[in-house]
This record gives sequence, C-alpha cells and structure tokens, in this order.
Amino acid sequence: MLPELPRLPALTRAEGALVDRYLETVDLLGRINPARCTDTYSALRAAQALVGTANGLREALELMHERGEHEVHGPALVRALQVLDGERRSRLPAIPAPPL
Repeated sequence: MLPELPRLPALTRAEGALVDRYLETVDLLGRINPARCTDTYSALRAAQALVGTANGLREALELMHERGEHEVHGPALVRALQVLDGERRSRLPAIPAPPL
C-alpha cells in the first residue's frame, strides 16, 4: 500500500496558479543553470519556455490582485510548496557548493 500523500492547503484558483507557475519557473531556471546543464540545446529550450511561464506567473498575480487578494498568505503557500517538493526544486537554480 502506498503511503498517503500530504494534503495541499485550501488555495484560491489564482493562488494555485501562482504556486504552479512559480515551480515551473524554478524548474526551468534549474535546467538553464550553467552549473548543472550539460548541453546548450536543452538550456535554450528551457529559456524559450521561461518566457511563457513568466507570463503565466504575472497573470496569476494580476488575477489575485484584480480579485481583491492583496495579501499573500505565506503559511498556506509555503505548505503548498513543501507538499509539491518546492524545497528540492528551488535548489536547482542555485550554484552548487564546491566539493570538499
């Protein structure tokens, strides 16, 4: 039997889109990271996709603002990012520490 996955917190549709687009952006930046990528073509494709993802991120934030969601509810969004493996994924754009 598979272990039960943690539950996502209740989010508005715009908050969910914000989290999704943010993680997509982080994933793409990880693929572009010169310290991690192995070929220019895959980095180029990720950079091209980044434009669309950044637009989606902007649109999610615009929608939140238009709907009167003027505050970012950090604890709920942090929990959603944790459930969706955001901690590991957000390390991919970082420059790795040199080996000891």
